[in-house]
Order: sequence, then structure tokens, then C-alpha cells
Amino acid sequence: MSDNKYTLREVTDKQLEREFIDLPKRLYKGNPYWVCPLDDDILGVFDKSKNKLYNDGEAIRWIAYDRNGEVVGRIAAFYDNEHAYSYEQPTGGCGFFEAINDQELANQLFDAARLWLVSRGMEAMDGPVNFGPRDSWWGLLVEGYEFQPLYANPYNPPYYKELFENYGFQNYFNQNTYVWRIYDDDINQLVHERAKRVMSTPGYSFAHIDIKDLESVAENFRIIYNKAWSLFTGVKPMPKEEAQNIMKMLRPIVDPNIIFFAYFNNEPIGFFIMVPDLNRLIGKFNGKLNLWNKIRLMWDLKVRKKCDRIFGIIFAVTPEFQGKGVESGMIQYIYESYIRTDRNRYKTVEFAWIGDFNPVMNRMIQTYVCATRNKMHTTYRYLFDRTKEFKRCPRLGIKRNEK
Repeated sequence: MSDNKYTLREVTDKQLEREFIDLPKRLYKGNPYWVCPLDDDILGVFDKSKNKLYNDGEAIRWIAYDRNGEVVGRIAAFYDNEHAYSYEQPTGGCGFFEAINDQELANQLFDAARLWLVSRGMEAMDGPVNFGPRDSWWGLLVEGYEFQPLYANPYNPPYYKELFENYGFQNYFNQNTYVWRIYDDDINQLVHERAKRVMSTPGYSFAHIDIKDLESVAENFRIIYNKAWSLFTGVKPMPKEEAQNIMKMLRPIVDPNIIFFAYFNNEPIGFFIMVPDLNRLIGKFNGKLNLWNKIRLMWDLKVRKKCDRIFGIIFAVTPEFQGKGVESGMIQYIYESYIRTDRNRYKTVEFAWIGDFNPVMNRMIQTYVCATRNKMHTTYRYLFDRTKEFKRCPRLGIKRNEK
């Protein structure tokens, strides 16, 4: 070991990778709110055969040892060219940060990530973020430490905020999570009134999915997603294969009672995709999803029906039907057809990843659903040129027609 207080080693073999995975299990031992992520979920991010971002990018991981040889910190750095060059300056990322409460250690980890990204031509780094989609392992928890995280959502101690900000990271945007307590909260009366109007209008209909025909579900999802979300800056249209893969991945945990679509003249115009939150069930596995634990998970999920929390993943209405009451109709439909019936076994619904750059969605969740914000994550940005003006993430905007 070096004479320095801390020594960093690049993760280059299975033993070091195991130390990278096991560090948080030790740091959070005894914390009643932390849920141990599945090892394979983390390992998959850094598996070149599984993560397509390696086709146009790189990633590196380090673990930090103290003078006694004990692992006390970790970090990953990464970039992919498509995303890196979509910003004002080439921007990489750092993530999967864990550390004891020592600014010197945090600075050493951040320096390693920064210098590596500089050597790859980057001029900024976002963190803590994922080398993958934004819906997983993205952002630093800054509010809501007393609540259990949703599946694949970050959890961290309060002192991490100081470690990031003392280094010089600045708030790029916040991601809000809202909770709706099924038996304690209600929806806005305006929702009932607007839903009544749309449901009485010929052509509109609402329906839960058919679990036996997920191929059609995936295609309807893709059609709506591409109309509703690809209009926004930075969002690419979803190919058919990706939509099919998403539904295949969700199939084992799908509850058809909480996934539904809106139609007009039998054409799909809106969806609300929700799933049981696996974090209510997987904590006891200590990260291991072996065959026996898969059986236990399915038994708890499908037979014992022990999951009591819904994870609201994504919601969309196609542009031509926005503002016509379809959103209210969808809320009313699940409210009457399942949520407020004797068949419902869930107690809460949580809506995650509502960025502060999307004020319309925040207002809808607060005003119409009447949900309460219970967690907030922050995505930070660090500009390598410390004289450059820092700009927060712009509000979500519609792409301009270039014709």
C-alpha cells in the first residue's frame, strides 16, 4: 500500500469487482431504509456483452483502500459519444459512488473520474448518474432519507450532498418522487368531472392490458411513446425491437391490473405503465438473485401477493389528444376499475423521476393526482473549465420543425 491516506485501484478482475459490489453492503449495514440492489443489476451495467453503450463509449471503475487495506470508497466514470456530444460541451459521467464520510477521499475519487474523462476529450461530468438509461441509478438523494427507495433508484446518506457540493458540483436538475396513499388520499374533483365528459364522448375507451398478448401491448406502447415523447428535445424514437425487449423484461413481474391504455376509435392514444415495486421484496436476498431467490420472489409476488407498493414508471398521451380530458379519463378508469375496489392489495403508488425541467408533469401529479413529494434526487454537473458560466438544464421543450 502507498504512504498516502487512500490508494485507488482500477477494477480489473473478479476479486476487485466483488469488492466494488460488496462495499455498500457494509456501509449501509443496519440502515432500515436502504435496500440492497441485485448484484446482477450493477454488474450488467459494466458488462460489455449486455450494455450497448460500450459500442460507442468506455467505462472504468475504481475502489479506494485506506492504510489498513480496507475498502472505503468506490466510483465509476464513463461516457458514450452520442450522449456526450449532445450537450453544449462534451460531457461524461461518474456514478456508483460510495464512500465513508471524508472529503479527502471523495475528492480523490472525483479527481480520478475527472482526469480520466479529460483524457477522453470530455469537458464536464454529470454525477452521480448511470452508464445506461436515466430511469436507473440516476441522481443523488437529497430529500427523503427516511423512505425506502424504489427499485433501481439510488439511496445514499445525507453527507454525500456535502461531498459533491464541496468538490464543486452544481445542481443541473432535480428529480422529484411523489407518493399517493391509496386509502388516505383522493384525486382532484376536476378529474372526476373531466373524466365524465370524455367517457361520455363516443369513440373513447380505456382497458387493461391482455397479459397473453404482450407483443401487441409493446407495439401500442411504442406508437404512443414515439408520438408523445420523441417530440421533446433529446428523446429519440423507439424502434420496435426495443419496445418488445422492454415488455419481455417486464413480463415476469407484470400485474395487468395496473397497466392500461386509452383508445379513440380503437386506436391507442395513451398509456399508464405501472409495476409492483420489487424493492418491497428483494432486500432479504443480499443482492443474490439465484434460482432459489427467483422462486421466492415469484412466490411472494404472484402467490402471497406481498408487494404493497406500485411503481409508476411512465405515462403518455399523444399530442393530438392532450388537453381533451384523456389524462383525467385514465386516472378515473384505474381509480374505479381497480385501485378503489376490493381486489386491490396495494397501499401506495409512487411516481418517480419527475424532473424539475418538466413543470407541466409536476403540476399534474400535484394538482390532479394530489400526490405528495416524498423524495428528491439531484443530478449534478461539474464543468472542468471553472471559469465557464454554469447553466441549469433547460425546461423540457418541443422540437422545432426544421422544414
